[in-house]
Amino acid sequence: MTEMTVSQPRAAADARAEAQKARIRARYRAETRFKAYGIAAIAFAAIALVVLVADIVVKAWPAFTIHEAVYTVTVTAEDVDPNGTKDPEVIATGDFTAPIRRALLEDFPDVAGKRALRLKLYGLVSTGASDQLRARIVAEPGLIGKPVEMPVLLSDDADLALKGVVTRFSRDAGRGTLTPVIDGDTVTLTSSTADFADDLARVKQAMADEARRLRNRVAIYKSALVETSANLADTESLLKTATAANADTVPTLTGQVAKLTSDRDSLSGQVETLSAQATALEKRFDATTGAEELDGTTPSLFVQVNGGVVRVTELGPDHVTGTALIPLAADTPAAPGAWSIELLTVPEGSRKVSDQEIAWLQVMETKGRVVSGFNWHFFTMGDSREAELAGVAGALVGSAYTMLVTLALCLPIGVLAAIYLEEFAPKNRLTELIEVNINNLAAVPSIVFGLLGLAVFLNFFGLPRSSPLVGGLVLALLVLPTIIIASRAALKAVPPSIREAALGVGASHQQAVFHHVLPLAMPGIMTGTIIGMAHALGETAPLLLIGMIAFIVDIPGGVTQAATVLPVQIYLWSDLPEIGFQAKTSAAIIVLLMFLFVMNGLAILLRKRFERRW
Repeated sequence: MTEMTVSQPRAAADARAEAQKARIRARYRAETRFKAYGIAAIAFAAIALVVLVADIVVKAWPAFTIHEAVYTVTVTAEDVDPNGTKDPEVIATGDFTAPIRRALLEDFPDVAGKRALRLKLYGLVSTGASDQLRARIVAEPGLIGKPVEMPVLLSDDADLALKGVVTRFSRDAGRGTLTPVIDGDTVTLTSSTADFADDLARVKQAMADEARRLRNRVAIYKSALVETSANLADTESLLKTATAANADTVPTLTGQVAKLTSDRDSLSGQVETLSAQATALEKRFDATTGAEELDGTTPSLFVQVNGGVVRVTELGPDHVTGTALIPLAADTPAAPGAWSIELLTVPEGSRKVSDQEIAWLQVMETKGRVVSGFNWHFFTMGDSREAELAGVAGALVGSAYTMLVTLALCLPIGVLAAIYLEEFAPKNRLTELIEVNINNLAAVPSIVFGLLGLAVFLNFFGLPRSSPLVGGLVLALLVLPTIIIASRAALKAVPPSIREAALGVGASHQQAVFHHVLPLAMPGIMTGTIIGMAHALGETAPLLLIGMIAFIVDIPGGVTQAATVLPVQIYLWSDLPEIGFQAKTSAAIIVLLMFLFVMNGLAILLRKRFERRW
């Protein structure tokens, strides 16, 4: 009996110990899972941030570099100063486009008598190239009549083509000896080896990819066609019922039937056309023998040989036939490595830069005329309709002026309001109502402040539209509640002993607050201020309502002049269809982030400057 009595409590104790250990192990497992969840969340956020930044940087990189063509340009007196006045104002009004065009024609004399080709050639140069030449000649009038070597800014389409953004080309050196045969405008090139076999395979693969893309579009159109046909049948049934009942909905249903019938016919036509195109491409891809014809729907192939460029129209494994876009200097055979093949995977019909313009750019590169460098124009010029001339200088200066106005208004008003409400205001229903309204204003949508600015600052007070002054006033109203709330929290965080010590040595309430409490609260006030300013820096909606969406070319010289800001500039560029502005949009986002980082860095320095330990 005694042994049984002793063993039972021991067994119960062992069971309790095992249960306790199990609970401890469960807690450890839960803690481990919580740490894993936290690490996974941080890793996911970090990966998302890296992907976002990398995507922006990759898209923005073309905007930070630019291509120019170096030419020797001679500005004659007949162009800019026919009367020989040597007056800079007269020279500035001269024709600086003609000298650049003459330099281009000297490089490509075969287009001199062909107006359409001349216009295409002139289009490779930016409209701002003459402004660069004008600035140099006005600064040095003695260069009139003398040859001047200078970089000529290329257009955005030519610049993107050289960067491979819209062309995606590959270049291979010829391995065999190439023998050209010239028959008028037609050139036949025969290689001693199968130099063109790889390009033929690439062209056929591009055809297969295009056929697959067309089949996918056909499937989408067929699905829409089935849905449209079903809707048409239902609507026709309703129309019959309504017609029999002589209902008022007959005209409406008749219009719907007509529209659905038109949509059905259009979709049916699209399906037939795209199916035929896909079938034709698939047949060409399946053909394993013979040469392949190239047109505007297939990748473009060029051959550079003997100083000329031949666009291939018929492609075989060891020979090609094409048209000379740049005339060959001779018809002698070219040794291996002395000629090259270039394949543009984007068909000519799918890009703005034609094969002829690509050929001119290739010749410029071969002659060593094309140079690339950092795009300083992006940081020194204002907005422009031409992508290669558009810059963020105007928006950057406008943002700086707007932020200065915002800071000059909201910082002193917000801090003083916080000091009064926290330190001096009596605690009654009125102050409670004010505090509640301040908290509510912090949650009001930003567009409401834009409507307020439009009604008060523009319509009532008549302040200049689209100016940093009005933008700063609107953003100050937007940021003020945030700064007041953050400043009150910073003042409240100062230990009461600081106030009591100051009052104990004879300081007045005002002296205790301004001499002792406020300096210790400055780091928190700076934090709240920079949060509010960062919020204001990224706002777009309120500024759109006060007219800061205007197209501003000139850089503003004051807070009352017309200006725009970086978020609005990004919004404007993102809505433009030109490919060049896509890179500008991403680049402007990077500039906006850098502007924000500078503001944050300044706030950190100020916090360190005012920080006190207690």
